[in-house]
Parts: sequence; C-alpha cells; structure tokens
Amino acid sequence: MTGSRRALGSDLAKVDEHVIQPAEYDDIPEITEEMFARGTVMDGGQPARRGRPPAEAPKEAIKLRLDADVLKHFRDTGPGWQTRINAALRQAAGLPN
Repeated sequence: MTGSRRALGSDLAKVDEHVIQPAEYDDIPEITEEMFARGTVMDGGQPARRGRPPAEAPKEAIKLRLDADVLKHFRDTGPGWQTRINAALRQAAGLPN
C-alpha cells in the first residue's frame, strides 16, 4: 500500500459487476435541487475551476504615486477609474488600447 492510500475493505470488482435490478430502483432517492446545489462539478476527474478564467496578459499590482488632483479627477468619474488611468497611460505611451 502506498503512502496516502488506504484499503477500502471491499471487493470493487464485485461491485463493478453488479447490475442494478428494477426492484432496486425503488431504493434510490429522488435527486433534489438541494443535492445538486451541494454537488461539485468535475472536469477530467478534477474539480472544475470556477470564476473568471486567467487573463492572457494579467495586470501587475504596483505602487504608483500620483498628484492628488489627478487622482481626484479619475476617482470622480466613478467606478472603473483605475481602468481609465491605465487607458490614459497606454495612450500617452503610444500603445494600442
């Protein structure tokens, strides 16, 4: 037996050979929405990744000192102000948006 593996104490080959008979279907509980909510989506035997996929060109977190009036101007434009600063810097550097 390898390091983290432990014996199951059952004959899995026998379990695999078993064919469920019609009378046994009565023993199977009905699947509810709650059961689905508790489930884990699998992809290739591994839990599926959730959330946003990784970016092709991820942003880098840095510390940048800006003049207070420049920062106020962008923050006053509402949510997304950091993206707008990034766009303005890309334009100033002559990079495509």
